Amino acid sequence: MGRVQFAAKNIAFGWIGNIATLLLGAWLRQVFILRLGDTLLGVNDYYTSILTVLSLAELGIGTAFNYSLYGPVARNDYEKIKSYMLLYKKAYRVIACVIAVIGLAIVPFLRYLIKDPGSNTWEDLTVYYLIFLFNTVSTYFVAYKYSMVNAQQKNYIQTNAITITKIVTVTLQIAGLVIFPDFYLYLFTAAAAELLQKIIVSYYLNRLYPYLKDRSVERLSGEEVGRIASQTRALVLHKVGDMARLQTDTAIIGAFIDVTTVGFVGTYNYVVSSVSNFVNIIFNSVLSGFGNLIATEGKEKQYLMFRVYRFLACWIYGFSAIGFYCMLTPLIILWVGEERVLPDIVIGCIMIDYYFKGERIVLSNYKTAAGLFEQDKYLALIQGAVNLVISILLVQKVGLVGIYIGTILSGLIANVTKPVIIYRVCFGKRAGGYFLDSLKYLGVNTAALVLILLMKQAVMTRVSIFSFILMVILITAVFQALFFLAFGRCQEMKYILRLLGGKVRGRLWRAE
Repeated sequence: MGRVQFAAKNIAFGWIGNIATLLLGAWLRQVFILRLGDTLLGVNDYYTSILTVLSLAELGIGTAFNYSLYGPVARNDYEKIKSYMLLYKKAYRVIACVIAVIGLAIVPFLRYLIKDPGSNTWEDLTVYYLIFLFNTVSTYFVAYKYSMVNAQQKNYIQTNAITITKIVTVTLQIAGLVIFPDFYLYLFTAAAAELLQKIIVSYYLNRLYPYLKDRSVERLSGEEVGRIASQTRALVLHKVGDMARLQTDTAIIGAFIDVTTVGFVGTYNYVVSSVSNFVNIIFNSVLSGFGNLIATEGKEKQYLMFRVYRFLACWIYGFSAIGFYCMLTPLIILWVGEERVLPDIVIGCIMIDYYFKGERIVLSNYKTAAGLFEQDKYLALIQGAVNLVISILLVQKVGLVGIYIGTILSGLIANVTKPVIIYRVCFGKRAGGYFLDSLKYLGVNTAALVLILLMKQAVMTRVSIFSFILMVILITAVFQALFFLAFGRCQEMKYILRLLGGKVRGRLWRAE
């Protein structure tokens, strides 16, 4: 099975999983609000954000090891694979202990991190937090095994495991909230289901890769360990900076505004993240394929595929950002009520960052696949510091919108620097063409936004299910028509259409 086929399979399973979890998750959030209220919803979202900061996926260790495995997996070098995986396992165990200690050290400071917790006692808030911490730490004891399936471009295995667990967990949580609305029961249900999943997945992956249980394993050379350590150090700096930029918004809201607002923002973020997961699956599913491409193909082929990858991102993220900006508030009104609506200026800031984040995902994924971790290892720290300073200063001046201004400005630093690194190191070119394309894509997306907003004023005079569906159809038709009109003749669009056309012809030929 080739790179395109693996990517298509990863995307298909990812979308199926997201449809199921999106529908169940939306139902769960609505039942949670009705049975437990906005304040506990804010606590749930707040702790989720805090523990995300401590999650192993955010530390970058897995990324470094996945990159190291691309070569041995492509060569079927099982002895080298076993050596890397043993080192990976030991690293995860050490980090699990470190994260547990750091997580426990945060406990005495919880009362200073949460403003206006409502009727919840600090004892209860502490126990809630410890349950979240257990779920995070226990992940480390199985997560390292996923590196093998990801290096083989079989990301769908991990996706399916997560999807099944999520469906079971959410179904049980909804039943629990309806029958016996208690936050402890809600949390223990998730903890038990996720622990069972980790046990089953560990057993399954041991059966899938039995050679990983061999006790006869060669030690990696000092040079190989040193290379991984160097990449890991660079990635840790990247991820720590990313945490300071991306994960602190919720903490600042909880500390400077109130935890109920965390819940309101969380509802918007839930919609954006749930729908954008469909988009992210496309771009994350080809990451391992890019690792294989870089290991086996020349620079010109790599350059073409990067441009196609980036063009597709600006197309899809532009479309979804415009759709979110126009339709998020009507959806929130229809779903959970007008009293939980955020100001348009806040939504606009969130969508500006979302659009540019789409470009950053492309850049970060390609850098990861190419193993470019050292060149800008301090950049994320600078971004994190910029975000914290600006957000904390502005939240006290202009409120919620100030936090997102800090997020936008800090994010744009990477939009400028990462293309320069990739073009110089990977392609031996200047990045001027990249920035020129950025202006073209931004211009077309801006024109589409203005046109669609004018249509919305005429079509959606009041919020109803009918006007919502009609507006979604119009946004889709107008945006796609404008994008095809602007870029229908460009090389990237032609490549995508040829690829899609080949898929269709292949299916018709097999049907015959």
